[in-house]
Amino acid sequence: MISYLKGSLRKLPLSNSKLEILVNGIGYEVLLPVFVFESLHLKQLEINDEIELEIYYHATERSPKPTLVGFNSIQEKNFFEQIIQVEGVGPQKAVRALIFPIHLIARAIETEDVHTLTQMPGIGSRAAQKIVATLKGKVGDSTSALIESSIHKSDDTDIDEKLNLRKEASTILVNLGYKEQEAISSINEVMENNSDLENDLEGLIREIFKKKQDISN
Repeated sequence: MISYLKGSLRKLPLSNSKLEILVNGIGYEVLLPVFVFESLHLKQLEINDEIELEIYYHATERSPKPTLVGFNSIQEKNFFEQIIQVEGVGPQKAVRALIFPIHLIARAIETEDVHTLTQMPGIGSRAAQKIVATLKGKVGDSTSALIESSIHKSDDTDIDEKLNLRKEASTILVNLGYKEQEAISSINEVMENNSDLENDLEGLIREIFKKKQDISN
């Protein structure tokens, strides 16, 4: 079982989903949650740069092809292992859902902030409630160090601003006749391909309507 990889970057992650690490002549394809991809993107990595990741290894009898999921730290990996224990939240769904740093998600769990949890792709109200019911009181130990280290980081403010923008966009769409989950899904779908809209509310709403119009035509 693979639990850690250290090697050189063979392919730049062109999307926020995966990269390839070359270790002793073997290339390993590693899936990345969005928050991990964004942290690596800030480092401005280039081909052949050294990289190391904690790895969650997943394979089953039904899906024997191994899936490797990469993280910056043991705490992030431990949190991932907790979240996939929630009924209905498997590794693939969790990779796609984790768009926020884990200390923010842990805070939402501990404060029963279901609305924040439903901003994550694929997490509806029922799934968010299951996450809270399953993990409240259990995620503190795995994330306390990260929460402590993030208190003075300016990027937390940026993250909160992005979350507030998502909530504001959701409110606007609901007021325009969207169902709440439909609004959240539309926001997530556009954000996945247009990360530059994370701080542009008007641009985000405009792109959602443009996409809807293209589908209608």
